[in-house]
Amino acid sequence: MKMNLVSEGANISLSAVTKIQQEYNIIGRTEELRQALLAIAAKKHILIEGPVGVGKTVMAMAIANFLKRRIFRVDGDERYTEQKLVGWFDPPLVMSQGYSRKAFIEGPLTQAMTEGAFLFINELNRMPEGTQNVLLPAMDEGRITIPHIGTVEAKEGFLIIATQNPEEYIGTSRLSEALKDRFVWVRLDYQSEEEEVAIVRKEAGSCDDELIQLAVKIVRKTRNSADIRRGASIRGAIDIVAITERMIPKRIAELDEPTIKEAIGTAAIMALPSKIEIMEGSHEKVVEVVRKIVNGALEEYFRLKKVSPELLAPPKNF
Repeated sequence: MKMNLVSEGANISLSAVTKIQQEYNIIGRTEELRQALLAIAAKKHILIEGPVGVGKTVMAMAIANFLKRRIFRVDGDERYTEQKLVGWFDPPLVMSQGYSRKAFIEGPLTQAMTEGAFLFINELNRMPEGTQNVLLPAMDEGRITIPHIGTVEAKEGFLIIATQNPEEYIGTSRLSEALKDRFVWVRLDYQSEEEEVAIVRKEAGSCDDELIQLAVKIVRKTRNSADIRRGASIRGAIDIVAITERMIPKRIAELDEPTIKEAIGTAAIMALPSKIEIMEGSHEKVVEVVRKIVNGALEEYFRLKKVSPELLAPPKNF
């Protein structure tokens, strides 16, 4: 019996998702990876949106490598010009050869088009609007026109994968409606607590599950604090674990309360202030906010430790 085409497509993409997760050690993100693979199969340009530190770049690079596609990377900022994206003429070569093809230095957009490769643009909404607009004909018609060179046609396989932080983040600008209309959208949000625990265990190389869970709880509390505009990514928990283990080479279950409080407090104050933004109008300083969050998490930790130690055991699924 023939399989329904929709079901067949879903099975194929889920099989590829599993391979990507295994080969590139990606925890979770099953649905987001499936969506991205379906978009690529449909030959659609992809805009991956999500907060800092949720793995947008990791996911894009893993997909490109898994598909064995060459990838040209651009890191967006407000100084990134059209010439950097498309290419420019080398002045000494122009002097000797004129405005010829040999005098032209291809930018990443032109290289990706001529090779049928992926153009990966990290933080697209930090680029100037004029630079962003260069992408429109490449996405619409698969071609761009370069003065003195002529029209460059994109080879089969050319695709743009771009990431952006949410528009409310400082240092970002709003993409034009025309540009957004040419992308399909994949949203990456913060992962579940269990997945974040597994990520920290992997990235920090730690076996202290109580410390890992405590660090994850602290970071997750920064995302819900009324004093904080932007909470910390999972990198904050990774740093807390790494710093704490360098201070005290013992599992926190073997330490007394004052030692735990001092170690975790010091690690958190080192790890988190650079990863959070305080709410405008807040009267508290960033260190005071971090201390308040850490103290709240530690109170919960010690209460659980006294009442139900088994609740501090690591999740069985990871």
